[in-house]
Amino acid sequence: MTNADFIVLGAGMAGAAAAYFLVDHGRGIVLERESAPGYHSTGRSAALYAETYGNAAVRALTVASGRFFRAPPAGFADVPLLNRRGLMVIAQASDAARFARDVAAAKQFAPNLRVLGEGGAITLCPVVRDEWTAHAFLDPEAMDMDVHAIHQGFLRGFKAKGGRVVADAAVQALAARDGGWHVETRAGRFIAPVVVNAAGAWADDVARLAGLPPVGLVAKRRTALIVDTEPAPNAAWPMVVDIGESFYFKPESGRLLVSPADETAMPATDAQPDEIDIAEAVARLEAATRLKVRRVLRKWAGLRTFAPDRTLVIGPDPLAPGFIWMAGQGGYGIQTAAAAGRAAAALAQRTALPEDLAQFGVIAADLLPDRLRPTSL
Repeated sequence: MTNADFIVLGAGMAGAAAAYFLVDHGRGIVLERESAPGYHSTGRSAALYAETYGNAAVRALTVASGRFFRAPPAGFADVPLLNRRGLMVIAQASDAARFARDVAAAKQFAPNLRVLGEGGAITLCPVVRDEWTAHAFLDPEAMDMDVHAIHQGFLRGFKAKGGRVVADAAVQALAARDGGWHVETRAGRFIAPVVVNAAGAWADDVARLAGLPPVGLVAKRRTALIVDTEPAPNAAWPMVVDIGESFYFKPESGRLLVSPADETAMPATDAQPDEIDIAEAVARLEAATRLKVRRVLRKWAGLRTFAPDRTLVIGPDPLAPGFIWMAGQGGYGIQTAAAAGRAAAALAQRTALPEDLAQFGVIAADLLPDRLRPTSL
């Protein structure tokens, strides 16, 4: 039996961020079901830092995370965590009303957002067809994220303060007794007064193991591919997303990263791309642009796990002392990681959210798991 002050279940971005900030308060262990951290969603993200993406709570967490990513602590990473990209949202003439609503919402968090005049979208990305650019806006502050550097920075910082990461440690049993949470895994038994459920698509399953009702998380597959195109992409293009989020693309090392922006609900599993989604990604790209896909070089899929209200689930479960949720990251888990990790650490300690997070509009009531359960429980 290995004792600690807290145990984090899951070493993906959510678990790594929570562990990084919690380790300042005690001895920590992170248990990872796979042989290496970040195998599922984290390692398959095409992450873009965009303060215009997600609902109000997600955008607040994103903005709050931005300060950390732009100026991380000394030694966190040896490369920039954010690199200039820009995000251009395009819409057809029939989407005028939705476009106006999205611009108004986005400007609350991205004051530098620019609505593009006639021809502006074509200037930034000349391959987009005219009929798709009746309306367009540019978020010039959107950034490519170095997912690997961020993830490894959290894990490295955690371990530098005495934390331990144990791989091949899928949870087999989880129970609270004698003042602590007892976790049985293939790698041994562990006990701590606090357990953090950062199990991604498996988070509701972990709750059930602990004897707790789930919060209604749904895992949804997202497909992406790297393609060669004619003409070749220009590295200066922004990421381009249609307002209905039925596709997006961006330059990637001389090629193009493309997604049909699919959200196919499925059980927690090692997600694999479906050939229909791959074909759909190519078809949507070629319909909206003058690009022709010459060949698909790489394809993959990952699971993005959403709560019913598409807001992250962070904080203590009122039904079980010491059981902390860090789940439901959806498609926002990378861009919100720094603020979400700080929020998890504060709420696990039963303290108020850090003042700077509150200033950005982050409130505990929007994050806590009890918002998702019937009041009769």
